[in-house]
Amino acid sequence: MQFPESWLREFCNPPISTQELADLLTMAGLEVEEQHPAAPPFTGIVVAEILEAEQHPNADKLRVCKVNAGTFSPEGPLQIVCGAPNARAGIKIPLATIGAELPPGEDGKPFKIGKGKLRGVESFGMLCSARELKLSEDHGGLLELPADAPVGTDIRTYLNLDDTLFTLKLTPNLAHCLSVYGIAREVSALTGSPLLTPAFPAVTPTVADVLPVKVEATDLCGRFSGRVVKGVNTKAATPAWMVERLARCGQRSVSPLVDISNYVMFEYGRPSHIFDLDKIHDGLTVRWAQPGETLKLLNGNTIELDGEVGVIADAQAVESLAGIMGGDATAVSDDTRNIYIEAAFWWPKAVAGRSRRFNFSTDAGHRFERGVDAEQTVEHIERITALVQSICGGEAGPMDDQRPAMPERPPVSLRVARAAKVIGMPVTQAECAGVFTRLGLPFTESEGVLTVTPPSWRFDITIEEDLIEEVARVLGFARLPNTPPLAPVTARVRVEAQRSRHTVRHALAALDYQETINFSFVEARWETELAGNADPIRVLNPIAAPLAVMRSSLLGSLVNVLKYNLARKAPRVRVFELGRVFKRDASVQSTDRSVAGVYQPMKVAGLAWGPSAQQQWGVAERATDFFDVKGDVEALLAPRKAQFVPAEHPALHPGRCAAVVLDGVTIGHIGELHPKWRQGYDLPSAPVLFELDLDAVQTRVVPEAQAVPRQQAVLRDLALVVADSVSHDALVASLKADDSGLVRNATLFDIYRPKAPTADIQAGERSLAVRLELLDDAAPLTEERIEAAVAAAVQRVGAGLNARLRA
Repeated sequence: MQFPESWLREFCNPPISTQELADLLTMAGLEVEEQHPAAPPFTGIVVAEILEAEQHPNADKLRVCKVNAGTFSPEGPLQIVCGAPNARAGIKIPLATIGAELPPGEDGKPFKIGKGKLRGVESFGMLCSARELKLSEDHGGLLELPADAPVGTDIRTYLNLDDTLFTLKLTPNLAHCLSVYGIAREVSALTGSPLLTPAFPAVTPTVADVLPVKVEATDLCGRFSGRVVKGVNTKAATPAWMVERLARCGQRSVSPLVDISNYVMFEYGRPSHIFDLDKIHDGLTVRWAQPGETLKLLNGNTIELDGEVGVIADAQAVESLAGIMGGDATAVSDDTRNIYIEAAFWWPKAVAGRSRRFNFSTDAGHRFERGVDAEQTVEHIERITALVQSICGGEAGPMDDQRPAMPERPPVSLRVARAAKVIGMPVTQAECAGVFTRLGLPFTESEGVLTVTPPSWRFDITIEEDLIEEVARVLGFARLPNTPPLAPVTARVRVEAQRSRHTVRHALAALDYQETINFSFVEARWETELAGNADPIRVLNPIAAPLAVMRSSLLGSLVNVLKYNLARKAPRVRVFELGRVFKRDASVQSTDRSVAGVYQPMKVAGLAWGPSAQQQWGVAERATDFFDVKGDVEALLAPRKAQFVPAEHPALHPGRCAAVVLDGVTIGHIGELHPKWRQGYDLPSAPVLFELDLDAVQTRVVPEAQAVPRQQAVLRDLALVVADSVSHDALVASLKADDSGLVRNATLFDIYRPKAPTADIQAGERSLAVRLELLDDAAPLTEERIEAAVAAAVQRVGAGLNARLRA
């Protein structure tokens, strides 16, 4: 919210300086994000009048002007050479006298004016455009001042260029401060200075025309007011004072009718819309849109509507997006002669998020989705009508005011004792009553309790804490005592069997992965395709139309990060994320850390794409494969050992996907991206991904002291012929299943499959070379015991897996 200080002080003018006013607003919760003068620093610029303007003798595009600068030219008119196309006798313009300094240029240094000579003619100063003074970007000619501008007056004084522009960073609960009058009301409450109460004298109707309006959707519109004005002159010029105030609020001038509507919006916070009456067919209907309807907006965009968007329609088509933007078909133009002024109360929930669905935002939507006063639609139309008649003329019709569903504001009670406890300092009932009186909040009193009925402009007061906030900020946060916290500080000691999330992050970073952080709301497509979630949790008010659902998997976010990097020619991508996912679960109850029906576990996921190692001379370049990432997962889980069981996952390649099983529990999946999704997401090759439960990853084995073996281990190698269907894990598990406990480990170190069947290896078989490690802590192993243990191992794999020793 940007506004000039001078406009604010017209409503409330406290006896404090500009900086004190800025500090007051900030400490009251209306943070002053920026403040600066209306114009950059310059000196020596005065109001002057061109007396004569003759053609330059040596240049077609230059004129030699005689300029009256008042007391700045006691010797008579100054001769100034000017190239502006509108330099002519009789106009008043800004004059930079000799010695004047113009605003700093791109180099940051001010431009000093001196005596010059242009094509042989001397020039004693410079006539200025608005752009040269950095008042606007208009460089079409000299800045023409009103005819009554006093010659010789400093331009900064005449145009009030030292007026300070404030930019407030308002939180969503401060909708009542989205106008100059609303901010003035707060300043009056904070300082006790009187507030100018605006008057809205009724305009006497002189025509009987009334436009029929029907409000069908009372859950969209609670009040609709309007008036016909006939015979307006839309070619009239917007007054300079209005153009200046709009500019200082950050709004450019468009046309007189649009400027008047915008002016009242900044003045009183009331967005309104002016229709071309002659372009409306029969009447207006306020309703929800119908699927398939379209609307061309004032910004030129054509949007497709659905049943969740409110509209104003006539007998033939939709004419306006309710509370957000008008349509192009009924927009006013230079040919407009009759208009319809509309001011309505739109329910905030019916407007919230609608404009973002179409990838734009408006000042009107910004205000309506936070709440606009429903009680003053008629008064504000009277204000607009008076401005229209004073600038564009016209005859007004009677006021049409429909109130089908006005908002009800239930009373809110404040317990003085609780307010003192929450604020942290003594507060009396009289002080609370004084705050409510200054804020204009009607209330009733009983012993220790004040009951407030929120006024029509305060949509943020719904619970007791809202009233406590008002008491604290109006009394002043500076009154809060500096007291140390009374609660004991107790360190939360993590159990030794659990490592922290930062440790997990460091472990993945040590494996050459980089952390990425993504939104928890994602595209619905990711959930359907990559998570197999046909019913994701939808976001009620998404920040962008694509980010419409809550994620139940981190894989979609990582694939999107990969696409972002590939678009920037990254040759190798290895990223991970620790984040929360959101799944429907009716068994979850609502607590201080959970929401009913929503399970929110933490996950850790990673993605690897490109070469397996950085480019170097010692290792041949090859693409990252399943086993590279499998090794990373094993290192992340170490010293705990996981099993990798063939499985299926919606996002992963059916034949190159495994479930990660730890202590008999599946904690996640690892695999190569499905070819269908690799093609669907335009990836040059498939990345390898993993996603694990963070709780399982954080769990670790507490080290236990073990004695160093007193005996020497014995190694024996076996070449076993097995069918191709026998897995490595099954073979190793069978070899280690030794009741005597002598076989401590079994390691596969070679695989042999002949090109053609041989006498000892048939088709569909292969030879696996395995090294057994045998150890007895109590006594040395004799050859007899070793041979017996090896024979028993061969017998076990023969019986269980149909394996045999290779001849």
